[in-house]
This record gives sequence, structure tokens and C-alpha cells, in this order.
Amino acid sequence: MEEVAQYRKIIHIDMDAFYASVEQMDNPSLKGKALAVGGNESRGVVSAASYEARKFGVRSAMSGVQAKRNCPHLIFVPPRFERYKEISKKIRKIFFDLYRFSRTTFSRRSLFRCYCK
Repeated sequence: MEEVAQYRKIIHIDMDAFYASVEQMDNPSLKGKALAVGGNESRGVVSAASYEARKFGVRSAMSGVQAKRNCPHLIFVPPRFERYKEISKKIRKIFFDLYRFSRTTFSRRSLFRCYCK
């Protein structure tokens, strides 16, 4: 009898630019614009940057001053963590529902990162 190789698969879900994407979803006027969540142009740090802002080198954990220097048309919005938590729960539920009938383990690591094993 042949042995069937067992392979372990791990799916890493990392929703890049999650906070910025939620802001663009909730406020259509921000869609397609360079957006930073957190901080401002004179103080604080960027928590998340939209893909449009990333084209100019704006990244998470960058100072607001440097982000604005890299992208003069950057729009800063304050974070809304309760909203991100709400959307994150909906996304996790989708993955949980997909995997609950298999022997898959679902492990949350943050609001925007999880693993399915």
C-alpha cells in the first residue's frame, strides 16, 4: 500500500493598508487618493498608508513630517480603531466559516493579520 505524503499548509492573511482601505471604503471621496491614517503632517506617525501613498514611499511607522515630504498631496485622517475592529471581525468570520468544517486551525494575530493552518 502506498503512503500518501501529508503536507502542512499555512495561509497567512495580511491585509496590507487595511486601515486606509477601510477609510476609502467608508468615504468614497478618498478613493484613489494618497491617504495616511494616523498622525499628521507636523506630528505623529503613519499607522497605515493607502496604495496610492505607497507609490511615493509613504509607509507605516514613518513620521508624518517625512510622509508629507515624500507625498505633498497626502491626506491624513485620524484612526478609527472601533471601525477597523468591526470590519476585521467580519473578515475573520468569512475565513472561520470557510474553514470550520475542515481540520483547519484559524489563528488571529491582530486586527489585520491571521493564519489558517
